[in-house]
Amino acid sequence: MGMGNATSAAYGTRRLLPRPPRIPLPDRLPHLLPELALLVAVQAVYKYGRKVANGHTEEAFHHADHVWSFERAVHLPSEHSVQQLLLHSHTLVHTANYLYATVHFPAMLLFLGYMFVRRRAHYLWIRRAIVIQTMLALLGHLLFPLAPPRMLPGDGMIDTAAVYGPAVYGKPETHSMANQFAAMPSLHVGWALAIAVGLIASHRSRWRWLWLLHPLLTMLVVVGTANHYWLDCIIGSLLLGLALSLVPGPTPGLSPTDSHPWVWPLRREPPRQGAAAPRGERSLLRRAVSVLGGAWGHLPGEALGENCASSPPPAGGPGGASRAEVRGRTELPLSDGGDPRHVRG
Repeated sequence: MGMGNATSAAYGTRRLLPRPPRIPLPDRLPHLLPELALLVAVQAVYKYGRKVANGHTEEAFHHADHVWSFERAVHLPSEHSVQQLLLHSHTLVHTANYLYATVHFPAMLLFLGYMFVRRRAHYLWIRRAIVIQTMLALLGHLLFPLAPPRMLPGDGMIDTAAVYGPAVYGKPETHSMANQFAAMPSLHVGWALAIAVGLIASHRSRWRWLWLLHPLLTMLVVVGTANHYWLDCIIGSLLLGLALSLVPGPTPGLSPTDSHPWVWPLRREPPRQGAAAPRGERSLLRRAVSVLGGAWGHLPGEALGENCASSPPPAGGPGGASRAEVRGRTELPLSDGGDPRHVRG
């Protein structure tokens, strides 16, 4: 009795204690991990590639002179005039420097996270384009080192971050991870345009076109702070267009839950004519044919399910029964408590 009472008391105590809340893991977590691994790998390759491309000082300044002369030859507006408008207000300068230093990478992370959670059909499309755009930009840094306008002594532009703050770069050093000679192309503008394109394509609001203000403002910021030329912004935008032309378009229903979701450019094609039906469709078809087969009394349902293209039951003869006989068998009342084994036929 004592042991039974102790067991009952322990069981009652265990029932009185509240159960710890269950924290369900998101069902998309297994598909989020390979996405994070891919994005981290792309970022690591890009950062390392910028470091490898660092140190070409003479070549970078030589290219800068050519870019400056080319822009004046095609009558692009001077970057100096944009910076002069910015220098009229210390608040504008500080704001522009702050936007250049803090918005670029966090905005891309927030955008990809939002697209992964809320716009799955468009996420794969725009993420593939961004990865290709970033890798193409890395090739530009490797093949065309370019000093930004703030480093040119004769263009009249100043380094607004160094003068007014907050500063992002220090003195150019060959061992630094931040390659200051990687002005061509501008990923600040390229990524901002990718964010705008992704949000515009995935929404239907008439106000969605206002997202184009993001790359426009970013372009004014990077030019006004003397970190990029107009040509850098143009090439960065063209790289996005090239990437979008290489990837499959957004497909409704296609999401990272599908097989091989993050491998580019693989995409599942619709089944061709004559191909086997998916497993779920086969099971539904087998079930439907099983019902018909039971009504016909011709073949077992499972056999008909395996042979979807079966012929209708014969009208009569030694090997079959007429429709009237089949109808008569199926309309006989059940006896012995409704046991189908005692059906007379």
